[in-house]
Amino acid sequence: MGTLIRLSVGVVTTGSVAAWAVLNDRIDVYRFGGGRIIQLLDPENAHKLAIFAAKQGFAPGQQHSYSEWGGLQTQVWGRHFANPIGLAAGFDKHAEAIDGCLAMGFGFVEVGSVTPEPQPGNPKPRVFRLIKDRAVINRYGFNSVGLEEFEKNLKARESQREIRPGVVGVNLGKNKTTPEADAGVDYSKGAVKLCEYADYIVVNVSSPNTPGLRNLQGKDPLRSLLGSVVSARDSALASRAHDARPPVLVKIAPDLDDHNLRDVAEVVMELGIDGIIVSNTTVGRPDNLLSSSDVVREAGGLSGPPLRELSTKILSETYRLTGGKVPLVGCGGVSTGEDAYMKIRAGASLVELYTALIYDGPRAVSRIKGELAEALQRDGFKSVEEAVGADHRK
Repeated sequence: MGTLIRLSVGVVTTGSVAAWAVLNDRIDVYRFGGGRIIQLLDPENAHKLAIFAAKQGFAPGQQHSYSEWGGLQTQVWGRHFANPIGLAAGFDKHAEAIDGCLAMGFGFVEVGSVTPEPQPGNPKPRVFRLIKDRAVINRYGFNSVGLEEFEKNLKARESQREIRPGVVGVNLGKNKTTPEADAGVDYSKGAVKLCEYADYIVVNVSSPNTPGLRNLQGKDPLRSLLGSVVSARDSALASRAHDARPPVLVKIAPDLDDHNLRDVAEVVMELGIDGIIVSNTTVGRPDNLLSSSDVVREAGGLSGPPLRELSTKILSETYRLTGGKVPLVGCGGVSTGEDAYMKIRAGASLVELYTALIYDGPRAVSRIKGELAEALQRDGFKSVEEAVGADHRK
């Protein structure tokens, strides 16, 4: 038989574009400068093609010859993670391609955000590449198929859990038309409907693209909201032991000031919330961005390397405020193993990425894991867990 060539085009990051081709599962288009060609494609349409490719099993997976260092395995919330590198929410928005994403080598995949009722999100165009900065601005606005369709997709995958093991988180949002005062109802609906299928649940109150959403990070609204979600989960899974119920996490913005961040930490500790994802995209625009000012001025959340320093600083402060007692997930600007290692040393038990796949393709996952393993061993750590929060022990 002739050489089998498989081509898939996709997007990875809050709506941006990535595409890859695989020759005998070993050679991808990024090694030949194909990424420049792919950047001519419309980001959102490419995203749809990427989901289709992953769903059909066409997306390139981890090389069969790849051997992962055992020290990357870790335990968080009593759950086993083959490695600490996960795919952030926003790529597989509708839980359509979980197994294809896990096949890329991720230790976990977070799907969503999902809203109770279907909604189209914000008007197009709503995704913009900052190529010179290897970054993205998006203002998707929780485009979602709604809970009914989302649940069908998760339920259809249940038979595959043994075939393709991996931790799957579900990221919850609220509908744009739902008043802030009723946000708890929306998030609780999601928790009740999907907690049976989730390895963990994320309460996303930090997207900058839904009006008023970030107000829910205030101390009193957050306390009420998270309390409602925890109660909804516990009621829905009353027959399960507490440690068998999916942990509840909250995803916060990198733009919180010191006072608001302290409030978030206090609420999390008070309610016994299981974890915090730090962070979502930023509405800020660093002065050193290189891309066209026309693109930089677009409204929406900025992701990629320009977010790395800010998100890691907030992560480190969150670890300090919680005394290292709450598992943190570091997200924002991770494109190398050293970036992931920086997050772990700052206090992250797990790390998520997304935008890096646009510019480096799915093979970035194995590369980042390999670089992380080298960094850990270089500094004498035998496991990820040993390195968590190391910068706070100096």
